[in-house]
Amino acid sequence: MDPCIPRLHADDGPSPGIGMAPPDSTTTGSTNAGAQHITYKAVVGTLPVGASDADDAMLTLDGKWMDGKTHTDPDKDPPVARMSYVYYSVAGAHAPRPVTFFYNGGPGSSTMWLHMGSLGPKHVVSADNKPTGAAPYQLADNPYSLLDVSDVVFIDMPGTGFGTLQGKEPGKAFWGVDQDAEAFSRFIARFLGKYDRWNSPKYLFGESYGTTRSAVLANVLCNRKDIGLNGVILLSQILFFDTDIDTVTPGNDLPFALALPTYAATAAYHHKLAQQPAALEPFLKEVEAFATGPYLHALAQGTELPAAEKQATAEKLHDYTGLPVEYLLRANLRVSGGEFEHTLLGGELNHTGRLDTRFTSPTLDPLEKTPGYDPASSAVSSAYVSVFNSYVRNELKYGEGLTFKPSAYALPGFKWDWSRKAQQDSLPTATEVLTDLALAMKQNPGMQVMVNGGYYDLATPFYAAVYEEHHLPIPQKLAGNIEYDFYESGHMVYLHQDSLHQLHDRVAAFIRRTEAGGMAQ
Repeated sequence: MDPCIPRLHADDGPSPGIGMAPPDSTTTGSTNAGAQHITYKAVVGTLPVGASDADDAMLTLDGKWMDGKTHTDPDKDPPVARMSYVYYSVAGAHAPRPVTFFYNGGPGSSTMWLHMGSLGPKHVVSADNKPTGAAPYQLADNPYSLLDVSDVVFIDMPGTGFGTLQGKEPGKAFWGVDQDAEAFSRFIARFLGKYDRWNSPKYLFGESYGTTRSAVLANVLCNRKDIGLNGVILLSQILFFDTDIDTVTPGNDLPFALALPTYAATAAYHHKLAQQPAALEPFLKEVEAFATGPYLHALAQGTELPAAEKQATAEKLHDYTGLPVEYLLRANLRVSGGEFEHTLLGGELNHTGRLDTRFTSPTLDPLEKTPGYDPASSAVSSAYVSVFNSYVRNELKYGEGLTFKPSAYALPGFKWDWSRKAQQDSLPTATEVLTDLALAMKQNPGMQVMVNGGYYDLATPFYAAVYEEHHLPIPQKLAGNIEYDFYESGHMVYLHQDSLHQLHDRVAAFIRRTEAGGMAQ
């Protein structure tokens, strides 16, 4: 998610030395979830990870170096990240109990969003498809917590949450596709040792860029760390950035086709279609067939597209999107995500959300091509930031005197390294991690993959996820290890209560079915 982030103080950047971390805080709580009354233990703390396996091996759990060196020069010391986390566990359940690792995306976001919105024991009470408003906000028991089937760990990426970055050029060491996945793999290995969870069934649960991380992380864990996974749960997936509808380059028409079903779902939701569909999912199947059939064929012809076919395609696009035929022709049949959000409700001087197109808000400048902000992000960001800060300090008893960083975006020098080690000698290409997930599936053929997405998500359109999974370089028989679950919600599917209920039930069923492990048939 790209929320509205409070500006951080200048001293919230990477710290000059390893220092002393605050002690972990352990509390107990209870909630009603999955028709059960559950008592749980919550641990909040940090774990240090090195920027290389060699450095990591020299760090103790409390961040002390074992190499005999003084490490007193922040300009020369090896980079270290203290990654903050919250761990919820249930005692007295059957052993070994599954453990699921959660993280958000960005890249650059903490995991406050999944923690306070999805499958944790508590959640923010927010409005479904309109602004939640100002404080005071409400924190409530989450009846759809995953604690009925799995212990859960919410991990903040390096530099976010209550974590710190230390040593020489720590951002360069931890902020990148490969660097980030390596850090998470070391965190998970340390966590398994600290809490004796090595023999527990293990799951990854990533949202948005967190799905990108999951693909790389699954490969690192399975094939370099010898940590097998029972399952990888993907929410609002993006594994191949050439499918991104917000950064389309000339010659790449694929994003337009893959976003079309989301345009159609959004137009139907806002009653902008001349003929409203009787049911959403059969309608979307029809749109999908057109998108990757006649529509993609028309786009592929470029300037050679006959005028009659171009007119017919524009008229069909109008039927599915509600956008005027003349506008579609002027756009050369290619409408970006921002242009669609800005144009669909144009006569009302409102635009739709990007993260969740069910949300609408007044347009800053009606003459601009794209919106100036995302009403979905604006609607909930304050509630999530405020409630988490109150909850972690008052109920989990952690963070006194510390600044919680919802993201790394405001930190000095924040920049993400999109290059891949495996591609350093090749021509520049869009980031893709399909290969990583495929390697993990091939070398760990019992691992199952669950794809979740919202029909109203234009940040990571659901049909792009389907396309990506269908193009994993895996044997046909391994395609049966992937299941698909979609919801009448947006990027954060848990904002919609019925979808949150469905998400819990489907993820819980996925874990129950896969926790015994075993080989693929």
